[in-house]
Amino acid sequence: MTNLHFFKEFFINMGYDVFTGNADERLCRRNHYGGFAAFMIWKGEQDMSDHIVETVNLTKQYGRQKALDGVNIRVEPGRIVGLIGPNGAGKTTLMKVLGGLVFPTEGSISLFGETGEKGLNHARKRTSFMIETPYAKEHMTARENLEKQRLQKGIPDKKRIDEVLETVCLTDTGKKPVKNFSLGMRQRLGIANALLGHPELMVLDEPVNGLDPEGIVEIRELLRRLNKEEGITIIISSHILSELSQLCTDYIFMNHGKILDTLTAEKLKEECSEYYHIHTVDDEKAGAILAGTCGIRKMETCEDGSLRIYEGLERIAELSEALYRGGATPVELARNEVNLEEYYMKKVNGSAGADHA
Repeated sequence: MTNLHFFKEFFINMGYDVFTGNADERLCRRNHYGGFAAFMIWKGEQDMSDHIVETVNLTKQYGRQKALDGVNIRVEPGRIVGLIGPNGAGKTTLMKVLGGLVFPTEGSISLFGETGEKGLNHARKRTSFMIETPYAKEHMTARENLEKQRLQKGIPDKKRIDEVLETVCLTDTGKKPVKNFSLGMRQRLGIANALLGHPELMVLDEPVNGLDPEGIVEIRELLRRLNKEEGITIIISSHILSELSQLCTDYIFMNHGKILDTLTAEKLKEECSEYYHIHTVDDEKAGAILAGTCGIRKMETCEDGSLRIYEGLERIAELSEALYRGGATPVELARNEVNLEEYYMKKVNGSAGADHA
């Protein structure tokens, strides 16, 4: 244990709270009047393990229903992780368990290498959560809402409000009450609130839900900037898979409370291979020709009977001629690739089949 970590633990045990920024850590202690006084500043060394989030066999059960069923995940620092799954998959429950809003039935959680109730409560001070609808007082302005949150969270730096308002582009809202905000402005205010405490990890539940295309792009660029410029690790869920595919570095697929798959964006790109979609005057005959005469093995039949081939793409002219000569003249040939939505549907449909087997 380094001297820094020794003193850090000493002050924590003495009742001090830790506030973590990107460049320093401040130890403060509440006075009897609810204010805060800066006590010490440490610069440089950061307490960062290989995985800032890790769960082992995490299970949450309501009666006979398992909202989470043996969930094992690891999140590395500096990543943007997309939680993907249908309604009821367990995404929000997982976020609530990480945030301490729901207690697990079984399993363990580690945040920034810390475990146990005391350790997790300490680690959550380095984390911010925006789960379900962002909370704000309707009659108050953005600044007034953030000032209230600043005091409740015990953040001593009043200038932090100006910084986060500028970060989320809400500096020009003036005296406009939140009740007159657009949905996109409300979402940005929620993110501003989440940024107040200089989080190293942000957990965001459907932050682009209900936004128009312009609002979605604004939130995407904001999150990308926070990740790149401030090094914030982000866990995000969304039903808009095309948006996640432009943002995330990693994906976690969930269904019925279970993890179906975890993979990086690079691995997903490998999995989402290119293919030719082939529709002919006789698709059944076409399948036989491609498999028998042409030796195509990586092939599947779509619901409408048309075909997808995942190999021999460079031989498409040869394959087309073989189909024509065999009496299965092509009427449609299109080169495509499996996208995130198709990969997701395969995973979900495959898990549904396994559950009913």
